[in-house]
Amino acid sequence: MRTSITLLVLSFIVMSCKSTSQNTTVSVKDSHIYVNDSLYTIKGICYHPVPKGSGNNRSFKTLTQDLALMTEAGINTIRVYAPIDDIKVLDEIHQAGIKVIMGFGYNQGGHYDIESGSFIDYVNTYKNHSAILMWELGNEYNYHPEWFGDDIKNWYKAMNDAAEVIHANDPNHPTTTAHGDLPDALALEMSPNIDVWGMNVYRWDNPESIFKLWKAVSSKPMYLSETGGDSYMSIEKAGYKQGENQKAQADAAKHILNKVFENTDICSGVTLFSFTDGWWKAGNNDTQDIGGYAPNSTGIPYDGAPNEEYWGIVDIDRNKKQVFNVLKEKYQSLNKN
Repeated sequence: MRTSITLLVLSFIVMSCKSTSQNTTVSVKDSHIYVNDSLYTIKGICYHPVPKGSGNNRSFKTLTQDLALMTEAGINTIRVYAPIDDIKVLDEIHQAGIKVIMGFGYNQGGHYDIESGSFIDYVNTYKNHSAILMWELGNEYNYHPEWFGDDIKNWYKAMNDAAEVIHANDPNHPTTTAHGDLPDALALEMSPNIDVWGMNVYRWDNPESIFKLWKAVSSKPMYLSETGGDSYMSIEKAGYKQGENQKAQADAAKHILNKVFENTDICSGVTLFSFTDGWWKAGNNDTQDIGGYAPNSTGIPYDGAPNEEYWGIVDIDRNKKQVFNVLKEKYQSLNKN
């Protein structure tokens, strides 16, 4: 009887560990990303699920519903701005066939951040989980030298050092960053340990110019870590009426996604911004407000104004916006290729 119980316990332990076992290796080669030696194209979305009335406090209570919508749309990758420290959440994401670009901030009060060095504790805890695609260091920090003693070189050094530590601890996943638009010569020179360059690109509804510029300065993989448009027009422009305008958002996304996937010889894909509207960004957290601010945002289609609470492909209640079907059509057609 005791032997049977022991075997049962051991079987449970094995089953519990199975969800986190490493069965994927992500690598970079010839300007592309590979998962288990198969070419991987990012068909992604930025994901930061903050409920109504919450001051930027992320919740995964809607995860099952969200993943069902993502699966319907053909999404294979989500990009998050802070580590997901919940094995059940990661397991469910993996079971949905979706991978995660896991982001670390610089100063997060010592909680899995770069400044304290505690990010590596998270890496070593979850590096064998099959949901992980890449480790991301920072989100367009190049726009904020004031956070680093007014010297952006301090950030590039911290980022590169963190990437080196990751390489020493996890050889199976690349390092990446989300840089604000095209990295300059200083960024590239100081960051040799970044394997894949993500770029937050807002060049109206046509990002094509950045692909040629990137090819001229680097042979490393790149992807668009943020791009898209919001569903509110601050002014009437380009044939789009002022006010909430889902068609403007959908048209912009269609043009952008077409250009991304016409250039897969250079660009490894995109994580469109964003999955859901964020009511916490511009005013009262209980209402959807116009306005908001984003650095270097004059290139946002079609009014040049980032209405920060209107970027979702679904609204806060998970109702599909017009852009959802645009993304679904594009991603699903790629899945058939």
